[in-house]
Amino acid sequence: MATLLTIGAAAKASGLTAKMIRHYEQSGLLQKPPRTDAGYRLYNSQQLQQLSFIQQARRLGFSLSEIGSLLQLWQDPARESRAVKQLAEQHLADIAEKIAELQNMQQLLQQLADSCSADSSPDCAILAALAPANGLK
Repeated sequence: MATLLTIGAAAKASGLTAKMIRHYEQSGLLQKPPRTDAGYRLYNSQQLQQLSFIQQARRLGFSLSEIGSLLQLWQDPARESRAVKQLAEQHLADIAEKIAELQNMQQLLQQLADSCSADSSPDCAILAALAPANGLK
């Protein structure tokens, strides 16, 4: 007979919180487990594997939608690896775009910080750059 774990034990075993496990159930990533007569959820080893898979994918920054697609591919023995690679490459492109945006933000903020005299004067180049052209002072 397979061992079934309550949500607390499943959370401990997977490294997730019970709240996140419930969230993954509600979002459809994890099949709703059977419940005891008292209403406690019981998770089997397959669901624990799915939770580990989800956690690993989240660490890599995949969205819940992307994780849903990856889970379907993972569970499909007839899958084509090119579909998995395509998902990963799209995610890599998204990450590269975010990195470029962050680098641009960093550069602009550094320029603003460098233009600040950081003295006792009320004039502030940072606030001036953030304010609309005809904004309030």
